[in-house]
Amino acid sequence: MIITDIRLAKLTVPLVTPFKTSLRTVTEIDDLVVVIHTDSGEVGYGSAPETPLITGDSHSSMIEVINKVFIPLLMGSNIENTWQIAAKLQQVIPCHNSAKAALEIALFDLYGQLHHLPLYQALLMTNSSKPLTSGCDEPMMLKTDITISMNDFDSMLADSNKAISQGFDVLKVKVGNNLNDDIKSVIRLYKAIGKNVDIRLDVNQAWTAQQTLHAAQCFIDNNVIIELIEQPVKADDISGLQYITERTEIPIMADESAFNLNQIKNLVEQKAADIINIKLMKTAGITQAVAIADYCESKNIPCMIGCMLEGSIAVAAAAHLALAKSRSITKIDLDGPSLGKYDPVTGGVCFDKSTIYLSNAAGLGITAIDGLIYL
Repeated sequence: MIITDIRLAKLTVPLVTPFKTSLRTVTEIDDLVVVIHTDSGEVGYGSAPETPLITGDSHSSMIEVINKVFIPLLMGSNIENTWQIAAKLQQVIPCHNSAKAALEIALFDLYGQLHHLPLYQALLMTNSSKPLTSGCDEPMMLKTDITISMNDFDSMLADSNKAISQGFDVLKVKVGNNLNDDIKSVIRLYKAIGKNVDIRLDVNQAWTAQQTLHAAQCFIDNNVIIELIEQPVKADDISGLQYITERTEIPIMADESAFNLNQIKNLVEQKAADIINIKLMKTAGITQAVAIADYCESKNIPCMIGCMLEGSIAVAAAAHLALAKSRSITKIDLDGPSLGKYDPVTGGVCFDKSTIYLSNAAGLGITAIDGLIYL
């Protein structure tokens, strides 16, 4: 299975409601899609959103580096050598994590198709192992949380109640606008719906270490149970993360501070986080994410699999990774496709509100994508 063509396209899906965090407001899922063709007729898909405030990647920068650097590197490669190809992809140029992620996803989609395995099983193969089989044709299943955007309290409560009515039992609540308002809103929200769901807080770097400890103590004093607090301080404030982690019983999760394996080793060694959030757009794709999950398993550090505001192509790959590395990835935050008004992707992974179904189709199992606009 030899790569003969690589094409780029755009895919846009409007959101049900605007996605609001302390960093940005977004009204649609806007993905750059990578389509890799082979000499034997198989097609592999990958995608990436633009997240310049987080990864530094825009679609224009991705398009340029893919066309000028990555396509010449990949053309003519044999999909049998996907792990080696991915290693070259990571080494040829620094940064450009989202572009690398989109390409790695498409490569591993083809790798699964080559071995007639769903991606999660293909990721469990070693160089010496025979292809694995699941023993059944029933789809595998994951349960995801859903994001409640930062908003006025009444809107957040309405969004939470709607999510609960749809079967979500874990809410990831965005905060970080004003500390006192954040605390009051979370306490009110918990008292209104906390018995029905678990609540995670995502601060998106908006608090200081002292503010985080103050908020955590307020929650404890008011008998508000918070499952975790995600990235409360600036990404480079590792000492702040360590200070918080040492002083509160609420688990602290690193997100923007945890892009690559070296950063995560540093966090673990300094005991600066209780949980690590793995996202394919941060890790530059599947290979680094696998390494991080394996390392965290060796250190008994639980992981969450997360996503940016991205569609079902990349999120499908993240779901397969979560299933393959379920011993370390114990928390699922893959609600991106559920936030869209529809899913333009047919086949493979089905995103049904809180439930994610993974079929045993080869690779990602994608059979069609509506609305692709080729560049």
